[in-house]
Amino acid sequence: MILPSLTGDQVKYLIDMLDCVRDKAIVALFVESGLRLSELSNIQPKDINWDSMTVQVIGKGRKEALAPFGRVSEGFLKVWLDNANYKTNIWGINQQGIKTMLRRLSEKTGILCNPHTFRRTFACLLRKAGVDTMTIKDLGRWESLEMVQRYTRSVNFRDSLKFYKALLT
Repeated sequence: MILPSLTGDQVKYLIDMLDCVRDKAIVALFVESGLRLSELSNIQPKDINWDSMTVQVIGKGRKEALAPFGRVSEGFLKVWLDNANYKTNIWGINQQGIKTMLRRLSEKTGILCNPHTFRRTFACLLRKAGVDTMTIKDLGRWESLEMVQRYTRSVNFRDSLKFYKALLT
């Protein structure tokens, strides 16, 4: 079974449909970093390294790891953190609050919005950009290549063909 992932345009649309900078930062960070809900919901200001554009997280099995993020997340995060009033994490809401926000976004847009969809999107967008599965495994903090392959099943021959170069010239 092929589980859904989103296109870059769908992600941009979702972000555009959000009114709150915090929520924009959450969606952008999910997609640009492949974070799990538990990882994202526990981020503290000290966990963000602006120079390397990474977030230190506690992943599965209580393992410390780094997750990358891009310029879109950086922009929203900086705006949010400059104005945020948080106590438990940088978001000021817990995992249930994040899930509720995503459910409302899904209802508003008709696009499936949940942490697993965003994690699959992270993997599929990287794969469609030509990133090899071993690198995706490391960036997404997966334990095995099999999990990356499961997450990227929606990437097809046409997606891969654009990276083909004739072997004989």
